[in-house]
Amino acid sequence: MPRSQKVEFAGSQGGNLAALLELPDGAPRAFALFAHCFTCSKDIFAAAHIAGGLADAGIAVLRFDFTGLGASEGEFANTNFSSNVEDLLRAATYLRDAYEAPSILIGHSLGGAAVLAAAGRIAEVKAVATIAAPASPRHVEHLLSDARPEIEAKGEAEVVLAGRSFRIQKQFLDDIDGHRLADSIKTLKRALLIFHAPRDGIVGIENAGEIFQAARHPKSFVSLDGADHLLTRREDARYVAAVLSAWATRYVPGLAAADAKSKESAPGRVVVRETGNGSFQQEIVAGRHRLLADEPASVGGTDTGPGPYDLLLAGLGACTSMTIRMYADRKELPLERVSVALTHDKVHAEDCADCETREGKIDVIDREIELTGDLDDAQRARLLEIAEKCPVHRTLHSEIKIRTRAKA
Repeated sequence: MPRSQKVEFAGSQGGNLAALLELPDGAPRAFALFAHCFTCSKDIFAAAHIAGGLADAGIAVLRFDFTGLGASEGEFANTNFSSNVEDLLRAATYLRDAYEAPSILIGHSLGGAAVLAAAGRIAEVKAVATIAAPASPRHVEHLLSDARPEIEAKGEAEVVLAGRSFRIQKQFLDDIDGHRLADSIKTLKRALLIFHAPRDGIVGIENAGEIFQAARHPKSFVSLDGADHLLTRREDARYVAAVLSAWATRYVPGLAAADAKSKESAPGRVVVRETGNGSFQQEIVAGRHRLLADEPASVGGTDTGPGPYDLLLAGLGACTSMTIRMYADRKELPLERVSVALTHDKVHAEDCADCETREGKIDVIDREIELTGDLDDAQRARLLEIAEKCPVHRTLHSEIKIRTRAKA
């Protein structure tokens, strides 16, 4: 399954909204919805790196462009804070219908105000995080102060924000004037985490204080010392992701189970469990690695991962390649690259001339090894001999006893 998937869904004003779904390597333990800053897009540096960090922690993140921004359809001039909130609700509906409803809402700057306004209308949300958020959507008025007389007189004006021109209508100002975000914060009834930089030059730190005072417990504040408003340093964005994912384990059931899973994913132990998505999808946990197994759609699966025999071949192929590489490096052979292609089939024993079994069917694995480099014939022949010494190869050829017991 691709790490990032492009998706789209209908926005509040009818046009399609462009989105990216950032997925973890294995089955997601929770879904989060990310709202970006005013006139920004889903591809802003902070959004991308926070989503990536959360995906590393097992949290799938949907980030999208609000109507009229980025790759989304619609006219920005016709949008306002209320339409942003409605777009958020449409995004939550998309996740609920296509995957799983978001249990975490994350908002950056004005997006933070939007998630505070929207959280109470998404029943599945357990935790809300804001980053450099204003205590009121009216905070953006200072960005429009020079153009306000023209907006009031003509009903609209062109405004340059962050080097780009936007058409702002009077209805936008009227809409933010009508919002009382403090009421939404007081009745949030969700765990709240507030990130803010003390020296934020765009949205002052006093906004974080107002949000914190208005909110009821559980609520937390994390200072982003040294960060700027847009979190343009990678370490700041990754820090937010790390703290947020750890904090959310206290409030999101799927993440709270992570500690219990740590024993299951200990080195040397592989755990396979059903995900509940489709008929056959499985989550595989091997150490700190997670991946999916599935069956193709032709047999009732959803084709989100390799099948059991694919994984068996992958194990043999990886072991073969590694064994050849170790030998070549130790002998300082000019081997540039190894590639191993494998197929599995079941054939009638009578059709296999060099098989000991003479009745029924037997499993046959064909392995084709490609050796790239300035190797002579003797070196190539020796490397093919070494391939037979791969530990997984030996395991498949030796007597195997599989002991099965029910977990007490």
